[in-house]
Amino acid sequence: MRKLAVPLILGLLILAGVHLLRRTPADSGVAARTTVAAAAPAVRNVIFVNGDGMAAAHREAGRLFLAGPGGSLTMDRFPYSGQLSTSPADPASIVTDSAAGASAWATGRRTYNGAISVDTGGKALPTLGAQAKKAGRATGLVTTSQVTDASPAAFFANATDRDAEDDIARQYLEVSKPDVILGGGEDWWLPKGRAGAYPDRPAADPTEFSVGTKGDLIAKARKNGYQYVSTAAQLAAAKPGKLLGLFANEEMFQQKSEGRGDVYQPVVGLATMTQKALGALSTDPDGFFLLVEEEAIDEFAHANNGRRVLQAMGELERTVAVVQSFAAAHPGTLVVVTGDHETGGLAIADPTGVTGEDGPFPVKGTGLRFAMKWTTGGHTAQDVPVSAYGPLAEKFTGKHPNTYVHEVLAPILTG
Repeated sequence: MRKLAVPLILGLLILAGVHLLRRTPADSGVAARTTVAAAAPAVRNVIFVNGDGMAAAHREAGRLFLAGPGGSLTMDRFPYSGQLSTSPADPASIVTDSAAGASAWATGRRTYNGAISVDTGGKALPTLGAQAKKAGRATGLVTTSQVTDASPAAFFANATDRDAEDDIARQYLEVSKPDVILGGGEDWWLPKGRAGAYPDRPAADPTEFSVGTKGDLIAKARKNGYQYVSTAAQLAAAKPGKLLGLFANEEMFQQKSEGRGDVYQPVVGLATMTQKALGALSTDPDGFFLLVEEEAIDEFAHANNGRRVLQAMGELERTVAVVQSFAAAHPGTLVVVTGDHETGGLAIADPTGVTGEDGPFPVKGTGLRFAMKWTTGGHTAQDVPVSAYGPLAEKFTGKHPNTYVHEVLAPILTG
């Protein structure tokens, strides 16, 4: 009997093992949940890129000018793309501004134009930047506008009026505490009458001067552990750690019509600032959230300045290439590129009969030319393209409201 018992027991154990292996996930408890979790894509870092004012025609103009008819922009080569609508919840307008548009991304709630992440009654809403910080991630913002302008502010502050930029700066230091803050807007960090690294009332724009009402916030930032830099050399030499860089009185350009004082020669380019921010934030073992914005697309589209819009698209293209390269080397990185709204009512057309600021512009690698025709100096209600790369990028296919950005990113950044 003992000789038969051993093979019998072995046979029963083998059958039991086969049964366990064939169990469905619903039957297999913790082991199955572990398998499912392991299969789910992990997002460690999120980089959200805003081409402010950029819609389909701006992207096409940039593609023709920078890459030619057979080429593509880096964002065009992202594996997933879709569309976002842009309508605000504003009783006076169906066309959004940057504040309401970015607030929809940052909070998942539509609001009125001019609002910074508050609901239509003025109540403050949780923001993605602050929530990511609370969840343990490093956070940062990079922009060619003022660092306290509407789009970056919506991710890291709350205000019933987007013009309260000195209070938005205060909130950065006291409330949301982003680790990296790079861009323009020194005027809002210093009290009126106290010029900083950039002189008050410069010849290029005498309306720019220090206007803050919250004291010397640059000194406060230093006291809170931020390195403060104001030149390209200082930025390059900055050590790892919290970083505040302000490289202009206000925007990092002069928004004017073509040939009428328009200047886009930033002290530090968007790609360089983004590269520095990625180096600083990527040391956090819990990952990071970074907001990157090219503001000049919007501002020069307001001025119907096609030449400078194309220059700004080139700045954005170099920046997206930097971001995509980082994401390729760090597989847990999700990159999303879109625009908050369309500016200028832009159309791409043959250049026949078009002169002046609208072209003609050369199509790279050919003898062809194209014109940029504008229908307005303001925003429009057009949908905007969205392109995504990395884990969960497939979520950004199809057409969605702009609040959908929050729907996708909030579970990632708050988990």
